[in-house]
Amino acid sequence: MLTAADRVYHHVKQGVLERHFEGGALLTEGELALAVGVSRTPVREALLKLEVEGLIRLYPKKGALVLAVSAQEITDVVETRLLVEEFTVRKAVPAPATLIDRLEELLEQQRRHAAGGDLTEVAAADRCFHAEIVRHAGNQILSRLYDQLRDRQLRMGVAVMHSQPDRIAKNIAEHSEILNAIRAGDGELAAAHVREHLGWVKVLVRGEGR
Repeated sequence: MLTAADRVYHHVKQGVLERHFEGGALLTEGELALAVGVSRTPVREALLKLEVEGLIRLYPKKGALVLAVSAQEITDVVETRLLVEEFTVRKAVPAPATLIDRLEELLEQQRRHAAGGDLTEVAAADRCFHAEIVRHAGNQILSRLYDQLRDRQLRMGVAVMHSQPDRIAKNIAEHSEILNAIRAGDGELAAAHVREHLGWVKVLVRGEGR
């Protein structure tokens, strides 16, 4: 059973990740306590945890500021993902049938959610697609490192799709290319597709189109 602090934590975190609470929004303890139906004490506990995770910044007697996704944060995450994903996609080849089937399922989920306009679920399926490849490489340390990026990736994915809606179809097409290379047993080609797929984010950070 969730504690009062857990309920506040999940309420705020979901709001931030799904952009109900935009970057720059100021959340007050009183408003959150009222929304969740708890006292202010568990609200403070939850907000402290969220500050540690880098989603908010606390200001005494004022509230919690929702931190916007910065260009530097995007760059740092992309660089880390490139290091992990290029290596693991090579190690995942030759891929077992279970991995191919799972990637096909996740790709279909992305198409379905995109058709329904559910950007949060599109971003979640997108993240799972990459995480599944990392997991099948068999390096548990890298898998744990990648999981630590999970919330940041989800938040960025939703933000990018709101600002660049044409990227949704491009992402799905690029995932298909990665999957086809894995299915063909070509680890180097799969790594090249991963590099190209993630490279557009750096272009976006510089404010250029692609």
